[in-house]
Amino acid sequence: MKIGIDRLSLYTSKYFIDLKTLAEQRSVESEKYYLGLGQERMSVPAPDEDVVTMGANAAYPLQQAGELEEVELLLFATESGIDQSKSAGIFVHRLLGLSPRCRTIELKQACYSGTAAVQLAKDFVRAHPEKKALVIAADIARYDLESPGEATQGCGAVALTISAQPRMLSLDDASGYYTEDVMDFWRPNYRSEALVDGKYSTQVYMRALEACWAQYSEQTGRSIGDFDFYCYHIPFTKMAEKGHRRLARVLKESLAQEDIDQKIGPTLTYSKQMGNCYTASMYMGLASLLEGSEADISGKRVGFFSYGSGCVAEFFSGTIEASYRSGEWASHTSLLTNRSELSYQQYEDIFNYQVPTDGGDYTFPIYATAPFRMQGVHGHKRAYEKVVE
Repeated sequence: MKIGIDRLSLYTSKYFIDLKTLAEQRSVESEKYYLGLGQERMSVPAPDEDVVTMGANAAYPLQQAGELEEVELLLFATESGIDQSKSAGIFVHRLLGLSPRCRTIELKQACYSGTAAVQLAKDFVRAHPEKKALVIAADIARYDLESPGEATQGCGAVALTISAQPRMLSLDDASGYYTEDVMDFWRPNYRSEALVDGKYSTQVYMRALEACWAQYSEQTGRSIGDFDFYCYHIPFTKMAEKGHRRLARVLKESLAQEDIDQKIGPTLTYSKQMGNCYTASMYMGLASLLEGSEADISGKRVGFFSYGSGCVAEFFSGTIEASYRSGEWASHTSLLTNRSELSYQQYEDIFNYQVPTDGGDYTFPIYATAPFRMQGVHGHKRAYEKVVE
């Protein structure tokens, strides 16, 4: 029985800042961001936007197309949670009008939890092949102003339906995974901004990649050349290239720039324009691949490396189905091209905005956030509303 990704939909904020603008303000050359990081723009969430609204907005086209009627499991992956107790998925469950017969859980393990959700959803579908699982990965990457990580901020969400006989990508059973207790990236409960040891995090990323690949290769006998494409976790797009070069070097495989351009390049287009989406970033890469390839890529095998700081990582694979283009009712290219550019001052004003925490009654202005937005905060309770039909 095939199990995998049946449908995929994504969302990002309608606002962005060009990294040239940020570079000018920080008195650095734009090439530091454009070439050094491989990033061009980063999405900036509106004040009435959080992971609930982004996740619901990502899944809304699926709901409109009738793709969520058999869903009995909703897994919401995020490291930008809004409540210490209540799952962000519960809010999304109501906004999407899902059946009450639906297990709903929030998962956390840095950027890896999106993949944890996919693997758990796969097991659910294996036990209940007539049902579907909905996986939502949504995050807001946020670092201190003027910190080394500032240019790698971003936001976005991806919604995936996992089912038997998937129309987009079937998942293989083989998987290599790795856990190690490290402090390469973290965000204490008392901070809004993440903390990161960048060089150390890169080292751990590479170590985890090698360990996961070794396990996967032992199970399957596959080599680095047995894949047509690779989707890596993308904290910034150059990291995917660095990871693949490291893997080739460890395996003593020759690797030309052409190989990078053909096997990884198509997965990076969206991330260059959005920035880091944490749990959603690798799946943004998959969307970029499936929607941006002009040639028919059905039957092609994709290798996936998911990394979450702290750390947990996994390498797995899948095959693109012949019907992968049958769901082109969602135009993610237009989502990116129709955004509004922010000035630096607008970006900083939004960055410095904080959701009120005093328990008062607040109603937020309406920004370009649709179809769902955060209406306000009332007595420590976030309220959400639908703003368009």
